[in-house]
Amino acid sequence: MARLSILDRFRPGGTPGAAGPAGVPAADDQGRAAELAPVFAALAGDVAACEALVDEARLSAEEHVARARAQAAAIVAQARLDAGAARVRAAARIEQEASQQDAELLEQARQEAATLEKTGLARLPAVVSKVIDSLLAPPSAEQQ
Repeated sequence: MARLSILDRFRPGGTPGAAGPAGVPAADDQGRAAELAPVFAALAGDVAACEALVDEARLSAEEHVARARAQAAAIVAQARLDAGAARVRAAARIEQEASQQDAELLEQARQEAATLEKTGLARLPAVVSKVIDSLLAPPSAEQQ
């Protein structure tokens, strides 16, 4: 027997007499599940649509994750290439600075050598004269 409303679950109270509840539950062999079956049947299409949306969202999320992973891998690969190029540029800059520093030190050493040579050449006549004088001088008592 199909029910027309939820109120059909209750039958009217008995005959007039002693006080009792306004209604008592009727014998319900089918239970509440049968009562709610039409509601769930009406929602079945919506439930299926929601499941389809969830599946679609899951696929979309998996695609986004796959694209993000590919993009991250590309970024990491580019960063590795850039890091290698940066190392090469840094090594070239350091080598150039070292070469420049070596050239400056070499020039400074040449200038110091030239200064020493000029000083030595300027003192050479006095030293030669002193050596010649000591060779030509008569031997003293201390040297014998």
